[in-house]
Amino acid sequence: MSKLTETDVLGGRNEKTVASSMDATESLEKTQRMVMLSRTTGETSVTVSLNLDGSGKADVQTGVGFLDHMLTLLSVHGFMDLHVRAQGDLSVDSHHTVEDIGIVLGKSIRDALGDKKGIHRYGNCFIPMDETLVQVCLDCSGRPFFVFDAEIPKIRLGNYETEMTEEFFRAVAMNCGLTLHIRILYGSNVHHMIEAVFKAFARALAAALAMDGRVKGLMSSKGVL
Repeated sequence: MSKLTETDVLGGRNEKTVASSMDATESLEKTQRMVMLSRTTGETSVTVSLNLDGSGKADVQTGVGFLDHMLTLLSVHGFMDLHVRAQGDLSVDSHHTVEDIGIVLGKSIRDALGDKKGIHRYGNCFIPMDETLVQVCLDCSGRPFFVFDAEIPKIRLGNYETEMTEEFFRAVAMNCGLTLHIRILYGSNVHHMIEAVFKAFARALAAALAMDGRVKGLMSSKGVL
């Protein structure tokens, strides 16, 4: 992980009150959970724009074709609008680029989420993809923890090193404040295994970040997340 200077540009949470058509005395708080964040080091330059309440629109250019494909899947299956631009030292390998995108994406989710009031908090998803089965469980706990129970053969898919899958999700979890558990129960096709991980993470995250009308304040008996 790079320890060089980073610059954050935040779009923040924008809130507006909309009058109810049913009762003029009632109001509905509509929160746009959106953010833009940039990070520049001596190895990479990454910018992420994110709308957690989007429609799955993706515009991703990282210089790593397989990762572009995976982040597009994350956007579509997570129902978020995601714009990513990255430049990195790909002449070395994809490590710094993939990890730093994970760092910025994790911080972007954290910042767009804001105070976490009203969210469901937990997400769990099984995704089958042909011969592969994957499970992802997560908690927007504010206590970063990462478990990666998977054996992915170490090969290259284009210019993407498959071992970077673990590093990417570790970076997301640590910088977002997620408790994140990923299991590949079985599988043989490496593309299928990694794709199922990204799709399961997207669906579990969407479930956790969804607003739940039953939740008053924070989904915590302690009142703190």
